[in-house]
Amino acid sequence: MNLILLDPSEVDAHHARITDARRLTHLHDVHRAQQGDRLTVGIQGGAMGKASLITLSQHEALFALEDLCESAPPALPVHLVLALPRPRMLARTLEHVTALGVKEITLLHTKRVEKSYWQSPELRADKIHQHLVLGLEQARDTLLPNVTLCKGFKAFLEGQLPQLLSERRGLVAHPGMENACPRDVDEPTLLLVGPEGGFIPWEVEQLIQAGCDGMHLGPRILRVETAVTALLSRLF
Repeated sequence: MNLILLDPSEVDAHHARITDARRLTHLHDVHRAQQGDRLTVGIQGGAMGKASLITLSQHEALFALEDLCESAPPALPVHLVLALPRPRMLARTLEHVTALGVKEITLLHTKRVEKSYWQSPELRADKIHQHLVLGLEQARDTLLPNVTLCKGFKAFLEGQLPQLLSERRGLVAHPGMENACPRDVDEPTLLLVGPEGGFIPWEVEQLIQAGCDGMHLGPRILRVETAVTALLSRLF
């Protein structure tokens, strides 16, 4: 936890109070925090800065807020469309892409996505929020990504994709594409990444026909969480 992320409800004009077990345990066991320590804090959706620890017990921590005037780091200019991964991989991927600065995420159903994945507890709003917060804490960021669930590929293709592409360059990451992943992109981008087995040919064809460009990361077949991290790093 490189940032103690505070919910606005935990903050008044001059103080912040946290009571949840996860952050308290981290303060005790990792920071080994003591009264008077100055730690980096941020208000969800707002600024960051320092706060002095007034009291720390097993049940709560009370901070005195100092000037919170540091802005969150800049977001990546990308909307990530990710075929819904396996639940455990979804958790890690959400944390990774949030830490890297992705602020718009669509989780999409495709042919090779198991329907059972949509029943996973990892898709509950509170679980998604938990993973996003962990990513923000890692990267010292305060701005939560927006996560949208789309359970139909055709509905996405016809209902959402045209509007997304009207404002962004569309890139489909898929093995075997002719062009390599571009570098140092500075324009708004729509990045589409398939599931473990990749998009099926029909899906790739439809995305290309809609105006997306196909690209690849090389001959190696990567796990989704690895591929997404590599793509974002190379693109931006």
